[in-house]
Amino acid sequence: VQILLKLWRNGFSLDDGELRSYSDPINAQFLESVKRGEIPVELQRLVHGGQVNLDMEDHQEQEYVKPRLRFKAFSGEGQKLGSLTPEIVSTPSSPEEEEKSILDAPVLIDDSMPSTKIQIRLADGSRLIQRFNQTHRIKHIRDFIIQSRPAFAATDFVLVTTFPNKELTDESLTLQEADILNTVILQQLK
Repeated sequence: VQILLKLWRNGFSLDDGELRSYSDPINAQFLESVKRGEIPVELQRLVHGGQVNLDMEDHQEQEYVKPRLRFKAFSGEGQKLGSLTPEIVSTPSSPEEEEKSILDAPVLIDDSMPSTKIQIRLADGSRLIQRFNQTHRIKHIRDFIIQSRPAFAATDFVLVTTFPNKELTDESLTLQEADILNTVILQQLK
């Protein structure tokens, strides 16, 4: 580890760190270790027994000036969390447009029964919002997608819940049994 010790009129600093006062007993002990040619305990902990190269600069005729921090761009790599489905979400610009997306393909609703709204994010990045009865089955969501977007009729896809991601494999379950009332469902291509 390479460390630069700068001695100032009113204290010392390590690398581009804060000013440390000469009068502080811990700092005085640090400097005594350096004068004896020993590695200060603080630096020993820092390098875990590795090698320390300690360079010194004498600025004792100057007052400490806090250095400007240099900008360092992020150089790591990013990781995307979540599903493999593209997250392109188009939001309706008006209530009329939302109503239009609800009516893309008719689903027979029994108004005397409890209902729910399901938002479906399709693999092409678009979304559908549809009202279903709670007794509709997951198979009805698949049928609704194919009716609304006939291009998916010949495509093999699965339906997945958002967080936590869970594939809806048993399409005979009702929406209530599958616990997907008022949720977002993702379409993922196989």
